[in-house]
Order: sequence, then C-alpha cells, then structure tokens
Amino acid sequence: MTPFLAYEDKGADSSLIPLVLVHGHPFDHTMWNPQIEAFHGERRVIAPDLRGYGASPVVPGIALLSDFTQDIAALLDDLGVETFVLAGLSMGGQIAMDCYWQFGDRVRGLLLADTFPAPETPEGKAARNAMADRLLREGMRGYADEVLEKMVAPYADPAVKAHVHRMMTATPAEGAAAALRGRAERPDYRGLLSRVTVPALVVVGADDEFTPVSDAEAMHAALPDSELRVIDGSAHMPNLERPEDFNEVLRAFLKRVDSGPRP
Repeated sequence: MTPFLAYEDKGADSSLIPLVLVHGHPFDHTMWNPQIEAFHGERRVIAPDLRGYGASPVVPGIALLSDFTQDIAALLDDLGVETFVLAGLSMGGQIAMDCYWQFGDRVRGLLLADTFPAPETPEGKAARNAMADRLLREGMRGYADEVLEKMVAPYADPAVKAHVHRMMTATPAEGAAAALRGRAERPDYRGLLSRVTVPALVVVGADDEFTPVSDAEAMHAALPDSELRVIDGSAHMPNLERPEDFNEVLRAFLKRVDSGPRP
C-alpha cells in the first residue's frame, strides 16, 4: 500500500517543466530549501518527504528503492504532473535512477548529485543492516553526531551544520532503518546510465567522502548526454553548503532542458 506522502508544492504551473526534488538519507524535503526558494518563482517545484522521513508516514521493516519510486509516481499522478525534471541527491539520486528505470518516459532531464549507481557489496550489506539495528536500538542522535562533518564539510557554515543535524535527529529511527535495509538490496544501475536518453547533470562536492569525485566522473562517462560539475568548498551536500554555486549550474541545466525538443 502506498503511503500518503507529505510534500511541498510551490510555484504556479507555467510553460516551464516542473522540477521534482528527491532528498537523501536521513533527511527530509527541507534539504532542498535553497533550491525551492530559488526556482519556485519561475516553475513548479515539488519536494516530497519520502516514506519514513519528515512528515510522511513511517513504514517499518524494509523500504526498497522501488517502493520510494512507486510513492513518487503516485504522488505525481495525484498532482497531475505528467513530465518533469528529476533531481536526487545521495540515496535520492539512486531513487531518481530507479524512477528513470521504471518510468523514464516521464523524465525530461535528470540531475544526479553526490550519488553512485553500483549495487551494494556483501560487506556493505552487512554494514547497512548493522546500522539499521543500531538505529532501532539507540536512536538517531549518536549517528548524527558521528557523520555530521562527513555529510557537510567541517568548514561548512554553522547554520548549515545545524540544519543538517536537525534533519538527521528528527528522522524516525524506524524509517531510517527500513531505508537502510532496502538500500542494501538495491539493483545495479550502471547499465541503465548508458541507456538514458535525456540530458543529465552530474554534480558532486569536491570534498565529498561518501561519493567522491571519481564516482561522479564514472557516471558522467557512462551517460550519453551529460555535464559534470564539481562544486568547490563543499562535501556531500553542495546544494546546502554552496547553494549559489549549485543553483547556478542547475539553472543552466534547466534552461537547456526547457529549450530542448518536447516529447
């Protein structure tokens, strides 16, 4: 059963293509606040809270990436959004890849930020499941404290650090654990990238430790029609750490997609 997602939907319908923003783990749609504010004046911007995150329902157990994909498709159907530019960061980027796999005919442009397409290794599966167990046992705060300065760079603005930490600690442990277990079972999207027929933008923070620049370079090489942008002075969340730089490259990409052929 598809849960009813909480979401933000700003900006009037216009001739410009709507922008759909998919957040990462363990965050919520407010990680996209700088982009919502920058773009809602010119186009419709939709940013859901994924199941188990933010104000959306918690579904315990396991949440596969395909479950998130189905939720997003159902939400966009309910909102009457047929085609769109799809952007995802980290886990959200993997969900965006899954969305392209499941309903790529609706995607007009694809932004993959600080993410990677490979399946989980056996060691990675064990680590994700162990972390899920830990979060259910201990809650989110200890994990949030440990990874904060990898999610964003140690030199990030204190207000950005506070926002990221607040999102992580507010995430229900049951939702985060379900996503970790599902992400451990994700498919291999590497072959998919070579079949993407729409313009793509690959963005990565120069100091990202989770998904380094080399991962972004490999995706860029695999995608038939892509641009690669490395955001200096940022780690895993360049959209928050360097929003002006991130928005500049996103705006140029959206302009290109808007001016392209209509399906």
